[in-house]
Amino acid sequence: MELGFSFATPLRYAGCLILLLLRLEFFRDKEIKMTTESLENNALAKKVILVTGASQGLGAEVAKSCAAAGATVVLLGRSQKKLEKVYDEVMAAGDAEPFAICFDMMGAEELEFEQLVRTLADATQGKLDGVIHCASYFYALSPLDFQTVAEWVNQYRINTVAPMALTRAVLPLLKESPDASVIFVGESHGEAPQAYWGGFGASKAALNYLCKVAADEWERFPNLRANVLVPGSINSPQRIKTHPGETAAERKDMADITPDFVWWASEQSKGRSGEIVYL
Repeated sequence: MELGFSFATPLRYAGCLILLLLRLEFFRDKEIKMTTESLENNALAKKVILVTGASQGLGAEVAKSCAAAGATVVLLGRSQKKLEKVYDEVMAAGDAEPFAICFDMMGAEELEFEQLVRTLADATQGKLDGVIHCASYFYALSPLDFQTVAEWVNQYRINTVAPMALTRAVLPLLKESPDASVIFVGESHGEAPQAYWGGFGASKAALNYLCKVAADEWERFPNLRANVLVPGSINSPQRIKTHPGETAAERKDMADITPDFVWWASEQSKGRSGEIVYL
């Protein structure tokens, strides 16, 4: 029997792979559209949702959307003045009165996180049904030889360590909830390494790992779930900093993706855990 090599076979496989990827992308987009279209009114009614980075940008918009969906929102951020502005906007919309807690995660150690949980529990009478980790820290795009140890440490502290520390601290409250969702905000370079994204991309890759570990450990708790949502190109302060060449027309409005956060925080996402979802 004569064996020969043909370029047709690998090309045929490559064509099939491309078609498969296109089909997966189609169904992913279709699923996201169906997700937001199926979002129930007052999807977060009677829920208490903690949002970090809630003083500005994506965190502020997510917090306001959660409040509009019926949640009592706990606003966490490091600027009291900016938190008060978001608080006023929630109240002006006629939604449930939020709680605003000024807290700087950059220098916080275990004792500070424990005190934060006590403050939170006192405010909400021990109720917590979800955490949305919107707080993020970014220096600048640069080659590795220009990046410093301090820059890496600080980005890991806010983007990876703080979400772990806060989630661990509030876990006893989440376990008491009949339905609790933890949402981490990811970044595409956490899965697709690229030049100049160094410390930021690495810290977001570690965040994906953290989510997968949490989801795996929580399999025995049907009321708990953890997922990563990747916003993509949105008109946020951080995106403007990372992509200064983009125009506003090239970016999605933050309000376009906040319904996805509401859906994943609601009971409609029950049973979905350990996923990395691109919005």
